Amino acid sequence: MAKICFILFTSLYMLLSPKPITVYMIGDSTMANKQPNRFPETGWGMAFSKLFTEDVIIDNRALNGRSTKSFINENQWKPIVELLKEGDYVLIQFGHNDEKVDKPTVGTTIEEFKNNLEKYIVETRLAKAQPILLTPINRWKFDSVGTFIDTHGAYPNAVREVAKKMNVPLIDMHLKTKNLMQKVGAVEAQTWFNHLEKNVHPNYPEGIKDNTHFNEKGANQMASLVVEGLQELQINLYKHLKINQQ
Repeated sequence: MAKICFILFTSLYMLLSPKPITVYMIGDSTMANKQPNRFPETGWGMAFSKLFTEDVIIDNRALNGRSTKSFINENQWKPIVELLKEGDYVLIQFGHNDEKVDKPTVGTTIEEFKNNLEKYIVETRLAKAQPILLTPINRWKFDSVGTFIDTHGAYPNAVREVAKKMNVPLIDMHLKTKNLMQKVGAVEAQTWFNHLEKNVHPNYPEGIKDNTHFNEKGANQMASLVVEGLQELQINLYKHLKINQQ
């Protein structure tokens, strides 16, 4: 009898216990997890994953060099769709590689870019999960007098148009990073990126000047902007941040 009661209690507990929320992150190298041989290069998703309570699972599927097209064609998206459940989230941020139209395996036209984003949204919603669009993060680029230069062309606005058309929450990281870089200036903004002199780090003995990928400081800064966006949108996911449990 005791054994039966234990089984019933365990089953009831499992049924009533809230299922963890999974946040799937799909995108490119600016978001992706990095291997130790790439440090101090750090994707902002790595910093983002540390900000949530234990009832949230951050599943960062972003990959270096991927676009909305190659992420689908390489069968990176389908396995996520098969796992999605009601209450999950999908953070979608592409653009850096879609704009490389000279590379047919990754580059997309604006129309292709929009269509691919819509595919992600529709299939996420069919699983009763919540898509969230993010515009691409800006690269570090300033002219000789310190004026910020945008490198993303029409792709950020395409994300905005899809968000409006499909009524999807949008975190405008393109605008947020532009405004912040302009506010702090070229010199400070550069400290967020993977810039190293020679013989400073064993992974980059010849040094590196990477204006696309972040170091740990930059990744933390980007993650904080995403959190800011969640708060502005009043996305329920924001309630699961550690800072809200103190």
